[in-house]
Amino acid sequence: MMQSQGYRLQFTSAKIEDLMYRTTFDPKKEEGDLVVNISVFKEEDAEAILNIFNKTMSSGLTVSSYVKLLESGDTISGYTIEENMIGIATVCSITVDGILLKSGILVKPQFGGLVQIKDGVPTRFTDVLRYESTTIDPLEVLMSQEVTSVSRMLRTGSGKILASLRGAPMIAKDDIESTLADMIDVGISGILEVGEPNSRVLDVNVQRDHFGIAVIGGTNPMAVVQENGYFISINAMSTLLDIDEMQLIDDII
Repeated sequence: MMQSQGYRLQFTSAKIEDLMYRTTFDPKKEEGDLVVNISVFKEEDAEAILNIFNKTMSSGLTVSSYVKLLESGDTISGYTIEENMIGIATVCSITVDGILLKSGILVKPQFGGLVQIKDGVPTRFTDVLRYESTTIDPLEVLMSQEVTSVSRMLRTGSGKILASLRGAPMIAKDDIESTLADMIDVGISGILEVGEPNSRVLDVNVQRDHFGIAVIGGTNPMAVVQENGYFISINAMSTLLDIDEMQLIDDII
């Protein structure tokens, strides 16, 4: 009989909770650690891909325009950027949950999925994967299926983008909206829709005495890169990074 080597599966929900508790960013002080995704692409494609990131971020289809570029040989969270490759750290949507938790508000991330946009208006989630049921980030899974149409959304105002949903207690609604406003002031947003208590949000039910918050996926720029035929490797929810190590993408291209 094969003996266990001590390896245990970690569902995405457990990883999210860990990152939420480790987030230290304070929007009022503009300091602390953010949750980041790490993406890697070919050095020869850097100019085109960074322009795609800039365009997507400036359109609001991500959590923040803060990034950190990583060159060949650089190491982050135990991962070394290979030769002839470029890495980029971008803000993950779990940062929103971590900041709310630091403010004393516990929200529960429920799932990642695709949101249908029609003429610039988000209408409904069309495909979802619950964090508690998968060991891989749902947005990574959906990207691998090539079912996004973020590029078309940018061109026409209609398409399918990556987003996630979390539930929050209705009693904390005012405090949450105040904290979200503080975040927007320092360039961290990505809020797609804030629902009303005990009401569906983007055609999804929420728990009683709760309301839903839909957040744009931090991996939408990577989806656009992929849709344009470039190679990109993604490690979502990779690690935490001090905002002082990051820059607005406008300042580096």
